[in-house]
Amino acid sequence: MKLRVLGCTGGIGPGMRTTALMIDNDVLIDCGSGVGDLTQDEQNGIRHIFLTHAHLDHIAFIPFLADSAFEALVGNPITIHLQPETLEILQKHIFNWQVWPDFTRLPNEKNPVIQYNVINPGQQVKLGNRLIEAIPVTHTQAAVGYRVQSSEGGSFAFSGDTKSTDQFWATLNNHSSLDLLIIECAYTDHEEVLSQIAGHHRPSSLAEDLRKLQHNPDLYITHHKPGEEGQIMRQLAGLVEGRTPKVLKRGQIFEL
Repeated sequence: MKLRVLGCTGGIGPGMRTTALMIDNDVLIDCGSGVGDLTQDEQNGIRHIFLTHAHLDHIAFIPFLADSAFEALVGNPITIHLQPETLEILQKHIFNWQVWPDFTRLPNEKNPVIQYNVINPGQQVKLGNRLIEAIPVTHTQAAVGYRVQSSEGGSFAFSGDTKSTDQFWATLNNHSSLDLLIIECAYTDHEEVLSQIAGHHRPSSLAEDLRKLQHNPDLYITHHKPGEEGQIMRQLAGLVEGRTPKVLKRGQIFEL
């Protein structure tokens, strides 16, 4: 199983792309602006998108992907896996014929280029040799992270957007192993109030949460606010015991 980081920042700027992770050649976790760097052939190959939640930095390029890959998707649509709350937001605010056409009705209702699969926290979806499990996290709206297991043995987890939470760690601990953990830390510790309002980790809250994890995976930090990466990582390094957090970078590839 190959994991490719298309985007991992909590804002925009030169060389920065918002959240999108690509599994092998056909699956995305979230669909932020990093998807815009895919070639046309790569876009045409996407068949599944697993959404963590409906905030714009995680969904913004779904409309563009559906449009760009339209011809390749006729008769072989993209399936978007999402919670009921996320589906309601997409239907009401994005694919509403005002902001963007409803691609579940194009080219026609019987042959759409996008279809939805509603999932709930705790549900697992098997795609070939990959088992993708949705895990509830704590954000400002209904949100999940994902654990992905390959039948060849490798596994990784992605938190999506979250502040301090419990079920995510309990679920990971219920499995026998975890090779890679990608988790967000958006703010510095001096932004405690803002991090709570926005539903994101800061170094001290993440360090406390990591004590709940019984595994010792490779640890990568994502979703920094632009310009705060260095301070966040310095603060985190002084708080995390027995772990070595690293900055997740656009373009990284993990073989699992």
